[in-house]
Amino acid sequence: MKTSTLALCAIAACSTLSIAQDTTNTNPNPGWDDQWPALESSFLSDYTQLTSETKYIKAGESYFSPDGNMIIFQAIPVPPEGEKAGAHYSMYVAGVKRDEQGSITGIGPAGLVSEPGSSNTCGWFHPTEPMKILFGSTRTAPTGSDVVGYQRENSRYSWQFPVEMEILVGDLQMKYDLSDEAKARAKAHQESGETTPPQLDMNDIVSVPSLVNERLIWEREGYDAEGSWSPDGRHILYTRLKPGENNGDIWVYDSTDETHTPLVTADGYDGGPFFSPDGRSICYRSDRRGDNLLQIFVSRLAFDENGKITGVEEELQLTDNQHVNWCPFFTPDGKYLLYATSEVSHGNYEIYAIDATGTYDPEYTARLRITQARGFDGLPAFTSNGEWMIWTAQRGSAPEGEKPSSQLWTARIDLDAIDKAYRAAQQELTPND
Repeated sequence: MKTSTLALCAIAACSTLSIAQDTTNTNPNPGWDDQWPALESSFLSDYTQLTSETKYIKAGESYFSPDGNMIIFQAIPVPPEGEKAGAHYSMYVAGVKRDEQGSITGIGPAGLVSEPGSSNTCGWFHPTEPMKILFGSTRTAPTGSDVVGYQRENSRYSWQFPVEMEILVGDLQMKYDLSDEAKARAKAHQESGETTPPQLDMNDIVSVPSLVNERLIWEREGYDAEGSWSPDGRHILYTRLKPGENNGDIWVYDSTDETHTPLVTADGYDGGPFFSPDGRSICYRSDRRGDNLLQIFVSRLAFDENGKITGVEEELQLTDNQHVNWCPFFTPDGKYLLYATSEVSHGNYEIYAIDATGTYDPEYTARLRITQARGFDGLPAFTSNGEWMIWTAQRGSAPEGEKPSSQLWTARIDLDAIDKAYRAAQQELTPND
């Protein structure tokens, strides 16, 4: 029986990094960490930082539209000078910018699609109607009467579950505005005392996403959020907490008959669910052991003759260790989950890959390290063609003496290289017959 380590580091080589639209820039903060471009180059390349600490105190949990031309994300914006920052995440949508070769170079102006002061989480694009989105929202400032559903011992971070949280849906509509550069020139022009109107051209006009026809999909007491559509758009997978409880369960909503079906109701908080690309399985994380840790699960779904999801056919546990493992997300081919874990340390969460089929016992299931940067890396997601990964990372610039804030990053990902490295790692762990 072979007993090599479960974690496999990426082979070092050099790769190119770009920040926002500036493709000539390199690592924005080598003083913080100058190793990751080389350490990650087996799997990741063509990096771009999509959001900036100049606009957002922090940003995270982003997903691509089905065509890869937009992203939806949550962020806390930097407030105007003299004002206090908001306490909750707002929801934004932005267009993706690409160069002539199709490489992602940044994002366009981000449009606020949630109500000011509200708490928001887990945005998602409709699979066949890309101008339709859903996300969890309190719609107004939450009352603060929510309970903490998960908080690791001695950690300041906790997940809040506002009882006002509901899943809403709306349609994206583009509105026209002046670019930030044009607004800055207009302000400088005004402050200069000039009386003639400032000169503008068509390049100063930008299109910004906004939300119209906003409506709740359903409404009831308790926390309903962490929602996403099935690949055919029929079902919505989500997490529910009944009022006053912190025992989150995973449910599914069928839009054809407007019914709700519980899927995962084990003790503890089961949440963060996503459908597999074929819609036949779901992934999620659970703290059902009650030990301040999280483990990754996959469940195969049961269907009736009309395609309605009726429950779980089989649940498979993928991790069973002394780490916090969370935010699993299927690769577009459905073969692997990428997820964040404290396997390195609680101060340095990294993204790992794991086999999504549950073929092996967790003790003999390989875990392949994908990111190699200092600070937090997590919440991975992909374009539908599997060419690009988007995730949340602390690897940008920062004030002296401080760590970088959490911002959105994207990079070209080599799933074939991951598959090859993972199969080699799994072979090392598979017991001899």
